[in-house]
Amino acid sequence: MSGVRGPGDTPAAADRPGRDNLILIGLRGSGKSAVARLLAERLGWNAVDADELIERQSGHTIREIFERDGEAGFRTLETQVLERVVRGKRQVISVGGGAILSQHNRQLLRQAGVCIWLTAPPEVLHRRLQADTRTASLRPPLTDMPGLEEIRQVLQTREPLYAATAEHVVDTTDRTVAQVADAVVALVSSLAGPAKGT
Repeated sequence: MSGVRGPGDTPAAADRPGRDNLILIGLRGSGKSAVARLLAERLGWNAVDADELIERQSGHTIREIFERDGEAGFRTLETQVLERVVRGKRQVISVGGGAILSQHNRQLLRQAGVCIWLTAPPEVLHRRLQADTRTASLRPPLTDMPGLEEIRQVLQTREPLYAATAEHVVDTTDRTVAQVADAVVALVSSLAGPAKGT
């Protein structure tokens, strides 16, 4: 995907990703985990949820890790998990929304597979998160702002980094999980198509 590169990103690495994995990136509420599970089932690959691995490794929820160790402690665990996960093949990997904040992580993801950015407007993401009972209890707030304002602020910060990481973009607005999975399959059916959005 052509677009803005983050500071220190290497275009050569970004433009020649591996084809061994599909990696779903995007904000909370974009449907990464659900889409990853369905894609893995359709492809006969393994579904890997990086946040679930972090919780399993630490024995704590993401929210508890943030409260105990701060965001810096969580990001260290996240990078450790990603470094291990990307060694595998034939995986559909869903990563936490902030994984792309690290230049090292962005390079890991681009080199490990085809990165797909799942998008939706802030209002849609907010509505989905309100309907998800897990969000409030297990996920930490990222700012001191109210929900919708937080989403807008976080998206503004992360959007250039998602763009720098993604090879393809899929809009999830008004699409079911199955329809999003269909769109991803159409984009990467050969795992060698030119970058584009849908």
